[in-house]
Amino acid sequence: MRFRTAPTLALLLVLGACDGGEPAQDTAVVATKSDAEVPTWLSPTDGMEPAVWLARREPGQPVARAAARSDHLRHSLSRAKEIFIEDPRMIANRTVQLGQMLAEAGEPESYTDLLEGLEGAASPTHRKQLYGELCQHYYNSRQQGLDRAQALARLTERYAAQPAAPDVAP
Repeated sequence: MRFRTAPTLALLLVLGACDGGEPAQDTAVVATKSDAEVPTWLSPTDGMEPAVWLARREPGQPVARAAARSDHLRHSLSRAKEIFIEDPRMIANRTVQLGQMLAEAGEPESYTDLLEGLEGAASPTHRKQLYGELCQHYYNSRQQGLDRAQALARLTERYAAQPAAPDVAP
């Protein structure tokens, strides 16, 4: 009988040691998001909208502003759909991948800045481009020592030199 009461007695001692008085002054409740709520990558079967996923995945951004960021990203992804071959889900994944690579290299950029900068670099061609390829060219340019503006200017020049898309007769 004595062995059965030992765990109960230990639990009572632990609970008795808890301060039942006033809560500590520095225990503020902070809104957090669990990593389980935001998948690491968007798969073809994920139900989460790419703009919402991007806004919630961006490091260092307040959760409270995710809705405003997702609205802005939704417009960027809509424009990207007209410029790039990949679908918005893949563009979102590649944007996060590029953002992580740049952050690891000590050159962090926001997902919005990356997406809009690469859209601007590819848009002079008036033909659909591969977003993943453009991301790699941008990353390589940054690793060669170019700053953001220089890397985007290089890409804009490179993509503008491509021949225009042929007219397709209806």
